[in-house]
Amino acid sequence: MTITVHHLENSRSQRVLWLLEELGLPYEVKRYARDKKTSLAPPELAAVHPLGKSPVVSDGATVVAETGAIVEYLLDRAGGDALRPPAGTPERLRFTYWLHFAEGSAMPPLVMALVFQKVRTAPMPFFARPIAKAIAANVMKGFVQPTIDRQLAFMEAELSSRPWFAGKKFSAADIMMSFPLEAAASRGGLDARYPKLDGFLTRIHARPAYQRALERGGPYALAA
Repeated sequence: MTITVHHLENSRSQRVLWLLEELGLPYEVKRYARDKKTSLAPPELAAVHPLGKSPVVSDGATVVAETGAIVEYLLDRAGGDALRPPAGTPERLRFTYWLHFAEGSAMPPLVMALVFQKVRTAPMPFFARPIAKAIAANVMKGFVQPTIDRQLAFMEAELSSRPWFAGKKFSAADIMMSFPLEAAASRGGLDARYPKLDGFLTRIHARPAYQRALERGGPYALAA
């Protein structure tokens, strides 16, 4: 069976394409475009998975959703220790940590930053605009941005002691961490204060498999 990636433009599913390119597994891409007004996924994705979100992978009768679950499924399918440190090693423990940290800790405040950015610019009655902007600014200043800054400092310190998140070798944990770091560079304050993280992004963007995945996936603004 050939793996099919149900791929939404400018989304987390770009990581799935990249992983498949790194593993050398054959796959097909079915592209979906976001709604131009809402930026949400189209209703056609609900026919693949009830939540109607991407990424989703279909492999024969098997359908797998959630990026982390897809990554583990594909690593198991590839077999061996491809892009995954051997079990029982300190590197494997770090691998598992960062695999889950990417969506469990890193992404929530970045999503909140995006939401409050939209609140500040959303159409609303003129008398409500100052109140909405003030609430958004206070939440960003008091909670969201400090959380992002604390996490960026933590990740910067981690990469100060090794080149990749799990250890000396590139792994699928680095693929998982790419999206939150690209999002942070876009809207979360990842800048020259974090040279290790900036260098990480430069290195992953230069990988041939990353470039091939961009060609297969289409629009992906966070790679800019």
